Order: sequence, then structure tokens, then C-alpha cells
Amino acid sequence: MEAAVLYAVENGVATITMNRPKSLNSMNDGLINGLHEALDKAVADAEVRCIVLTGNGKAFCAGGDLSYLNNLTGTAEKKAFIAKVGDVAKRITTIEKPVIAWVNGVTAGAGVNLMLACDLIYANTKARFGESFAKVGLIPDCGGLYFLPKAIGVHRAKELMFTGDLIDAATALQIGMLNDVCEEETLKDTVYAMANRLANSAPLAIGLTKKYLNNTALTLDEVLAIEETTQPLLMGTDDCKEGIAAFYEKRNPVFTGK
Repeated sequence: MEAAVLYAVENGVATITMNRPKSLNSMNDGLINGLHEALDKAVADAEVRCIVLTGNGKAFCAGGDLSYLNNLTGTAEKKAFIAKVGDVAKRITTIEKPVIAWVNGVTAGAGVNLMLACDLIYANTKARFGESFAKVGLIPDCGGLYFLPKAIGVHRAKELMFTGDLIDAATALQIGMLNDVCEEETLKDTVYAMANRLANSAPLAIGLTKKYLNNTALTLDEVLAIEETTQPLLMGTDDCKEGIAAFYEKRNPVFTGK
């Protein structure tokens, strides 16, 4: 049986592919465990500077596998699975390496929220998005109650979550869910152009910027204090010195993460 999640690394970019195309990459225990294992590999590999998350086939991720969820017995088993799903989203936000969602098609339920956990999101023109939980009597999970209103505002989030209606890629871009929409034949090139660019960026600076941007509870005073203590440390790194030297020498910098 083929793995539920595929993992590959090239040019400093780890690609994590959800691989249950017959079920539109819906989430069961095998897929969630596979995502955790793949993230473990990407975090542990110092050569990996950027992560791309995508799905095999016609979908990014159609959310929870309803047949699998239906067979979970008892509150404890259901709670353990939902917690494990949520942990994937949380890990994506706390990994210091940037994560790009390559959305190749249908995205629904927890799949939308998994996508929203990523740092950058690119979709093709055929993609559709639906917070479909209310249609099956559930509340959003996989961090959706946090991620969606943060991305598009609470009133739009309520509308999408209350109705469960599908929206197209152009609408998702317009309301702030996506970074860009591309034709199907150019999407991969767009994603990997950005992934390679980030893989060649200063990893310490990118990681800390992600960390603080994802902490939405920070006040202005707290942000200024972080800047005051963190920026001098970064000024002393090899990466900062290399970046400044490259600027004056009119060449591309070579960052080492030191």
C-alpha cells in the first residue's frame, strides 16, 4: 500500500504531499500520522529551508474522512484524533521554516484550515473552498476558528462557516484567503519559484519574523521590546554581515543560518 503522505527534498525545499487521491486526500489516522512524520523530517533536516504542502490528484484536502470519523468509538478516541489534527496546524505555525500551501484543487473543511495555517498560499483557478462543517452538524476544527477570521475578518468568516458555501479561487483571493491564483499549468512553477527564493533567504531572520507575526497577542510595546533585543543579535550574525557585503558588492547573498 502506498504511503498516505509522500516526502521529498530538492534544492533546500521539502515537499510534503498528501497522497489519498481517491478520497480527495481526506484526513484519517494514516494521513495525519504521515503529516506529523514528514514535518519531523523537515524540521530535523538543516538543509531544508522551506516546506511546500500539497495534495495528490484533484484535491488539496477535502477535510476529515467521514467514513473514518464515523467509525471512531467513544469520546476519548474522537478527542485524540481531533487533537492530533489540530497539532498538525499548530506545528505548521510554530516551525521556524516557511511553509507554502500549493492548492491544486478542491479544499474543504479541515483542509481549508490546514491551508490557512501555512505562511503563503497559492491556488489554481479551478480550486474551490468550503468551510463545510455546519452542513454535517460540526464546528470548524484544525484551528479554523482562529485562522479564518484572522485572514478575512470575523463577519466574512461567520458567513462562510454558518453557510458552508463553496467559494471559487477568485473570491478567495479577493477576500484575503490566498496570496495568488494561477492557471493550472503555471501554478507549480509559481510555487517553487517562491519556495526556492525563501530557501535562499536568511533563515534566522525569516524564522523569527514568522514567529512574531504569528503571535497576534503582542502589543506594540511588546513588539518594540522584541525589536530592541532581537535586532542587535541579528546584526552580529554571519548572515547579516553577508547580506550587507552582498548589497555593496551587487551580488546575491549566500546565507548559512549562522
